[in-house]
Amino acid sequence: MAAQIDSRDLVFFDFGDRVKLRVRGNDRLRFLNGQLTNDVRKATSSTAIEACALNAKGKMDAHLLLRAGPESFLLDADVDLRESLQPRLERYVIADDVQIDDVTDQLSLFHVLGSSAPKLSMQCEIVSANRFGSSGWDIWIEISKRDEMFRELSKTFSYCDSDCAEVFRIEQGIPRWGRELTAEIIPVEANLEERCIDYEKGCYIGQETISRMKMSGQRNKKLCGLIPKDKSPLARGMRLIAPGETKEAGWITSATESTRLGKPIALGYVKRGFNTTGSKLSAAAAENPSNATPVEIVDLPFAS
Repeated sequence: MAAQIDSRDLVFFDFGDRVKLRVRGNDRLRFLNGQLTNDVRKATSSTAIEACALNAKGKMDAHLLLRAGPESFLLDADVDLRESLQPRLERYVIADDVQIDDVTDQLSLFHVLGSSAPKLSMQCEIVSANRFGSSGWDIWIEISKRDEMFRELSKTFSYCDSDCAEVFRIEQGIPRWGRELTAEIIPVEANLEERCIDYEKGCYIGQETISRMKMSGQRNKKLCGLIPKDKSPLARGMRLIAPGETKEAGWITSATESTRLGKPIALGYVKRGFNTTGSKLSAAAAENPSNATPVEIVDLPFAS
């Protein structure tokens, strides 16, 4: 089992494989505000914001973090978006003075949990960023200095590798691209409304759907926390069925065994009418529906 952490631990993460794009040009602010769900003016050189890029139907093309630089914006997103994110943005660069460069192979990115910025001897850029539902700090550095920075961070912080980070983000109820976040999901359904959406900013692609959901107060499905009643392991892809129902009520997107909580936990989408906290469902693999595990919907995050 992968090493696991407590949110109070002094830990760092290596996000060097995330795609990194630099957006330059005199029209960069106006352009990005027309593409992203959050107000780009909130991004500074010391604070990153979270945002989504949507299609015209309000479904997700990307989930990313964005910070400002002296003459550009720098954004990072899941590595699986490297082939699609830059073309998605460039598609809407028409008469704008905007240039988008892939700088993934030029910059390294680390993240440290903590309420105060880490004190480091190496020259780098330290940016406040909330990646796990709690205070944290991004550390940007030239990729040639990556190994040196790793060694310096290791003197003070424990390294949380990809397996460790996956357990931690599930415990914190944080959705991930390719699991909870896909081209079929609207950000509000993934509980991203508070972190990623600004309802006061100007128009952007997909805004009509987002505004309509806000006015109605309804969403067809919601990302929920799930725990098994008998501590049986849960697995990604399991289907969720409500008592007395035959139709699917949802599905599990991520699952893990949490040593910190002492039980299996999972994230999953549950349809409207079945997703109230405390509701009881059954989870079963699609190929073996008769072997069902009783589960209960709980509030996220699983642990503060």
